[in-house]
Amino acid sequence: MRFEEKIEKARFIKRPNRFQAYINLNNEEIMVHVPNTGRCREILVEGTEVLLRKGKEGRKTPYSLIAAYKGNKLINIDSQAPNKIVEEALRNKMIPELVTYENISREKTFGNSRFDFKLINGEGMEYYLEVKGVTLEVDGHSKFPDAPTERGTKHLLELIEVKKQGKGAGVMFLHQMDEIIDFRPNDEMDKNFGDALRLAYSNGVDIFAYECRVDEEEIFLTKPIKVIL
Repeated sequence: MRFEEKIEKARFIKRPNRFQAYINLNNEEIMVHVPNTGRCREILVEGTEVLLRKGKEGRKTPYSLIAAYKGNKLINIDSQAPNKIVEEALRNKMIPELVTYENISREKTFGNSRFDFKLINGEGMEYYLEVKGVTLEVDGHSKFPDAPTERGTKHLLELIEVKKQGKGAGVMFLHQMDEIIDFRPNDEMDKNFGDALRLAYSNGVDIFAYECRVDEEEIFLTKPIKVIL
């Protein structure tokens, strides 16, 4: 996925709440939108270099903060990006386990649940896929979530119901960064989510973890990551 909008570099100052941050752009302090409800505390550190996406004219905040450098590693934090990246990867047959699914639809419901993707293969088999963007890593080891997520736990339990009704189900942990050694649920942050993920796996729900190549012009899915449950 290439960044279509104009990208600017700036320095992070502070984040007073989940949706707003202050940055230094060309020696001017500006409030920007943060399109990520996670904490990102290990990423958004005062003085770090960040990437900004130009917003639409007339918007209250002229830019959105979409990525930040953590040392030499560029991490994308735009919560809108993972679904776009995964859709591109599905259409380009970059996820071996799902290459047989030709029909790809976004934001589809199953019962009372809405999932990020509904896939259908040539034999009419349905597969429901939920995507979670991962930004938390320490020394190459990644975890999810970085904040408690009742909604995330609910998605996993709903995927179990999908599987019980004879359809395919999976959850994709899309890492918005590269050079990841392994991935595991963040039990220290949200034990309920970790337990739900292990329960989903034991009920046949597929658990995927992939990393991305990220630079200042594009981000795209590259290779799988070892999952430790």
